[in-house]
Amino acid sequence: MSVSPQLIFAIIIGYFLVLILVSKLTSKQSDNEDFFTAKRQSPWYLVAFGMIGATLSGVTFISVPGWVVDSQFSYFQMVLGYIIGYFVIATVLMPTYYRLNLTSIYGYLEERFGWASYKTGAGFFILSRTIGASFRLYLVSIVLQEFVLGPMGIPFWLTVMITIILIWVYTYQGGIKTIVYTDTLQTFCMLTAVILTIFAIGQSLELDLSSMVAEIRQSEYSKSFFFDGGWSDGQNFFKQFFAGAFIAIVMTGLDQDMMQKNLSCKNIGDAQKNMFSFSIVLVFAKLLFLCLGAMLILFCAKNNIDIPEKRDLLYPLIALEHLSPFVAIVFILGLIAAAYSSADSALTSLTTSFCVDFLNFEKNDAINSTKTRTIVHIGFSILLFVVILIFYAINDESVIASIFKVAAYTYGPLLGLYSFGFFTKRRILDKWAPLICILSPIITYLLNKYSAVLLDGYVFGFELLIVNGLLTFLGLLLISQSKKPPSEIGSQ
Repeated sequence: MSVSPQLIFAIIIGYFLVLILVSKLTSKQSDNEDFFTAKRQSPWYLVAFGMIGATLSGVTFISVPGWVVDSQFSYFQMVLGYIIGYFVIATVLMPTYYRLNLTSIYGYLEERFGWASYKTGAGFFILSRTIGASFRLYLVSIVLQEFVLGPMGIPFWLTVMITIILIWVYTYQGGIKTIVYTDTLQTFCMLTAVILTIFAIGQSLELDLSSMVAEIRQSEYSKSFFFDGGWSDGQNFFKQFFAGAFIAIVMTGLDQDMMQKNLSCKNIGDAQKNMFSFSIVLVFAKLLFLCLGAMLILFCAKNNIDIPEKRDLLYPLIALEHLSPFVAIVFILGLIAAAYSSADSALTSLTTSFCVDFLNFEKNDAINSTKTRTIVHIGFSILLFVVILIFYAINDESVIASIFKVAAYTYGPLLGLYSFGFFTKRRILDKWAPLICILSPIITYLLNKYSAVLLDGYVFGFELLIVNGLLTFLGLLLISQSKKPPSEIGSQ
């Protein structure tokens, strides 16, 4: 390595000291309202910029560049679909959330359907976000273990523990109020790291900006649109485009983690400005990561470097072992920033959802205490630690593929519940909603497993999410009646 593990570790600690300082400055006299909603005083432009980092996360930072090796720029088809999803969020979902003055977005389900649907939706979010956040932290912990803490003799479990403790330290008091500011800093660090790495590779290959663009365009890896393979092709444009739209809706618009930041804006106008500007910038940010992947491959080809079988290690391998010490340091800062901009808000949103949706903080003043919230926060930190160790023991494939695969099963019921609520006026037999939401992922899994036999060779991709949501919608239709609900919330 060009930079010693001890130096990198010292830089990481220094970075966290900065985050802790920001936390102290933003969380003075912080209470539960600050923790959950920042008293709805967050500047929309800070929320928009910070959301870029939270959306990209350590998964994008590591996995997307490596994904280019096998999938070229096909991921960009899904990114274009995100734009449609974000438009739906800004114009359909967020106005309802603001009209109901929600702290947890799953309160909508209680207003629209009832207690059982409400708890089911919140439960699926906690399951989904726990798994997703664990995947993301697992990826970062693997890189830190491989290149930094492992060479210092620190075991993997301790690496994970250090990672989670550092997150807890700067989020336990300020919550979302702190995260709006720390995410802004972390997004800046992450994007700066990618840009500097691209230019460092270009300099090594003796290419200026225009030459780099030309090299990427001429390479076989820059192919972005796939139409020839038909519906059986997992990279088919229409499958990925529409899957991208629905993934954006469920993993942002139906996700307490991402919506909690939006709900901290002053009003719906600011929140919509945030969403529209964020969606445009995000497309260019994702394209930047794909270009980085192409440049990494070109660098390997010129320098006779074997691309690692585990594609997630491509970027760290080049940044830490084949470029300058400056790039190695920038990479580590970018990686940490990418990971924690997602993980810190995940921990906060899990705490918020459990406190509001299951402990009834807004309805029961007797337990609405900072002490109870802190205990819940610690509990979820321990849960993430355990799940990461489990994932470490069983995972053997690309993390980004795993996250989207899990999302198809765990976010599908949320997609079905909200779609039924917004696009019909029918009531449901609320007590049967949990059963429908459990059966739908099971049927989706069986369809996916036997699709080649049942559907004449058809192979599902990320559109499994749509299938799962549709099955949930149809199941709710079976247990519904035409009588108008007492409230027409979400059905107008």
